[in-house]
Amino acid sequence: MQSDDPKALTVLLERYSVGARHLRAPAPSEDELTRMVAAALRAPDHAGLVPYRFALVQGDARERLGELFQRVALAAGKSPEQAERDRERATGVPMLVAVIAHIDAGHPLATVHEQWIAIGGALANFLTAAHALGYGGKMLSGGKVRVPEVVAAFCRPGETLVGWVVLGTPQGQGKPKFDKPAPGALIERW
Repeated sequence: MQSDDPKALTVLLERYSVGARHLRAPAPSEDELTRMVAAALRAPDHAGLVPYRFALVQGDARERLGELFQRVALAAGKSPEQAERDRERATGVPMLVAVIAHIDAGHPLATVHEQWIAIGGALANFLTAAHALGYGGKMLSGGKVRVPEVVAAFCRPGETLVGWVVLGTPQGQGKPKFDKPAPGALIERW
């Protein structure tokens, strides 16, 4: 990062994922969440599609999701301790937002691939906006996004559960845990 970088570039270069263990209250307010979704909508898209939606999981729904995670873990043969940790993943973060995709395989202007790219861009903007507002977060997915009971809790017919974004105020994690490659190492000449 250079001192003369534009403000938006500085925000991007300073952003890193913050795991659930390092997030505390306060979480984004309703207005801040709306602004983060507005930033998601500014991501590059294809043919004006918005092939995603966000579902804020709060209150009793958060507890029910935690119980569902716990049941799924026990059914998969995890120990009661591991199942409790799975429950806490849903209940122990300041804010939890599900990300749901609705891909139109027959769209005349945007291929399925382009729609998934739009979702990735939206998530990047969403998390960058969270960082710019002073919050940390991370996208989580894994095997639970394919468990029929979990999918049914979030998705309408034809939708795909992408995962969840955890959000809150970062605590105790000042930098990324692993080194990324040097940017120049990712540029090839063709």
